[in-house]
Amino acid sequence: MKSKIVILISTTVMAACLISCQKKSHKKFDKIEKLSWLIGSWEQKMPEGLLAENWKKENDSTFTGNTYFINSKDTVHFESIQLVQKDDELIYSATVTGQNNDKAVDFKLTSEVQNTFTFENPAHDYPQKIAYKKVNENNLIAMISGKQQGKESKESYPMQRK
Repeated sequence: MKSKIVILISTTVMAACLISCQKKSHKKFDKIEKLSWLIGSWEQKMPEGLLAENWKKENDSTFTGNTYFINSKDTVHFESIQLVQKDDELIYSATVTGQNNDKAVDFKLTSEVQNTFTFENPAHDYPQKIAYKKVNENNLIAMISGKQQGKESKESYPMQRK
């Protein structure tokens, strides 16, 4: 009788361990994982200068990056970026020195269609939309758009992996 109870308890404990160790079908940071292809260095060389963007993974929920444009030897634009998944939301947060009192501006993921990820903040002056399109493993297009001085504006920046 005692051995039957021990076997029953052992079997129950083993079953509980097996169930708890199974892979979960829903990952906690599934939205940001879809953008892991951004990790690395990207650039676009133009006659006017060099546009570069660099991304790294800080942890499971956060990627950090920066974008800059160098004209000759001067950096004419620098922006710090964070891509953060909070619960079920993915936030693109940009900080540009000298703008918005040096505070970050948040854009929420609003669309994910055919390898294009669109982030929006309708209250921001310009841009109101920021999008990244994965063309292939070594090419992307970064796009900004919205109303600027009352007129629709859109800019595209094709970049290659460095």
